[in-house]
Amino acid sequence: MNESADFVMYWWDRAADLLTRRGTKLRRFGFVTTNSITQEFSRRVMAARMKAKKPISLLMAIPDHPWTKATRDAAAVRIAMTVAVAGKHDGVLREVVQEKSVDTDAPLVELRDATGAINPDLTVGADVLAATPLMANAFICSNGMKPLGAGFILDAQQALAMGLGRRADAERHIVPYRNGRDLTSRSRNCYALDFFGLSSDQVRTSFPEAYQHLVVTVKPEREAAAERSQTRDAQEYAEKWWLFCKPRQELRKFVDGLKRYIVTVQTAKHRVFQFFDPALMPDQKLMVFGLPDGAHLGVLSSRVHSAWTLRTCGWLGVGNDSVYVKSRTFDPFPFPDASEPLKAQIRAVAEELDAFRKARQAEHPRLTLTQMYNVLEKLRAGEPLDADDTRIRDEGLVLILKELHDRLDALVFDAYGWPRDLSDEDIIARLVALNKERAREEARGLIRWLRPDYQKARAGIATAVQPEEAQDSMALVVDAAKEQKPQFPAGEVERTAAIMAALANASGTVDAAAIAAGFRQGKRVEPPIQATLASLVRMGFASTPDGRSFMFRRVA
Repeated sequence: MNESADFVMYWWDRAADLLTRRGTKLRRFGFVTTNSITQEFSRRVMAARMKAKKPISLLMAIPDHPWTKATRDAAAVRIAMTVAVAGKHDGVLREVVQEKSVDTDAPLVELRDATGAINPDLTVGADVLAATPLMANAFICSNGMKPLGAGFILDAQQALAMGLGRRADAERHIVPYRNGRDLTSRSRNCYALDFFGLSSDQVRTSFPEAYQHLVVTVKPEREAAAERSQTRDAQEYAEKWWLFCKPRQELRKFVDGLKRYIVTVQTAKHRVFQFFDPALMPDQKLMVFGLPDGAHLGVLSSRVHSAWTLRTCGWLGVGNDSVYVKSRTFDPFPFPDASEPLKAQIRAVAEELDAFRKARQAEHPRLTLTQMYNVLEKLRAGEPLDADDTRIRDEGLVLILKELHDRLDALVFDAYGWPRDLSDEDIIARLVALNKERAREEARGLIRWLRPDYQKARAGIATAVQPEEAQDSMALVVDAAKEQKPQFPAGEVERTAAIMAALANASGTVDAAAIAAGFRQGKRVEPPIQATLASLVRMGFASTPDGRSFMFRRVA
């Protein structure tokens, strides 16, 4: 079982195994867990059992319920409940629609029931888990940097002491750093020591103050962690103690040269997307999209994407904040294929929305995005505003914020060619169907890239050069040649995209060894390539005569 799954899922899976054994006396089982059971790695455990040859079904599920009567010793969590039985059966999904006095002896929790086949993500209706990653979205989304060591983060005074403004090239390595709270609340105006690309000797020679600071604050922690865990990652982090543990090489590539790109806070109460200044460095808790176009910002900020996000994300903590999951939320999401005039309208409103929010905060430094969207939520629900809400409404001009979002929602519905009054369930059903349609298109070779020039190069798909352009394109040809042997991608969707591109570009059948030879790691990546090829055959995107050689299958 994946280590990232909640520990309780071991027992959930164990119970499912007992439930499906021949001659078992077990008739059903139930668990109370945290509501993070709906997050990616935990729900994979349920999905595997529910889609197995001997399937099990959920007879009852409550995906998100308060942990009542909170006391000083109570856990700060929200819970989920699941009851399972062998075979295929419909169940009752019970969703909380109102909760009051949950910290008293007389809590009130009102539930609404829905009947049908309960999906592994504890929903009824269109199964978003059936949506597959799209190549169109590959290579341009990642979490931000993960330093692993508090010593990497500095305040403004420490940054000056480390050489900012004094030492040559310091601005490249002592950079403004932002995390989720900096964006949704008030910025700490902190900096990060980023020595990616430098050896420890180079750091010591060029930035001696920073070198000693990291020796004192980071190196001992990394070495102690390596001694405790003995894992390969921990050993590598200890050996390269002056570098972030996750320097995000792919992210650095897809934002290189951009004047701006889009971010959202991965775990947040309100799903807000905004343009981010490339002079700033994003923290690991920011989800980064290498998309500089306001039209993409508009789609991501729309109700269509919001409904999709709330069905595909995970949920975390007593605050019940949504967790944006790249593999389940962004990778399969089908963007609209809008006309250029409609894109221009979406772009204009999204640009205005982004500039409007930033202007409000610049004019009122204590005003936060969370406050503005809290009040917006109350306005949409018709709830009364208290004195503080009224101040936020007036400082943030939240009625204008609402108007901009409403206009954006209407335009994005038009971009999809859908009615503007669809329910969230209708939106999800249409997106799942559109994802399936796009996957079929991609199998035929039609990929609706979001950033064609960059993504095609990363996928190893060459672009024809006209003879008269050959002289000016020499540098591009050289770069393309270098891309012939890229790193084998770490992410599942990127791996699939790269392997499908290799199949599509092959003149005949190829095997895992031939595809592996196109990556720097060579033979080491043959096993995962073989596994992916087998999966592509099962999904109908490839064919094989013998299980060893494969050919791209263009689906009609």
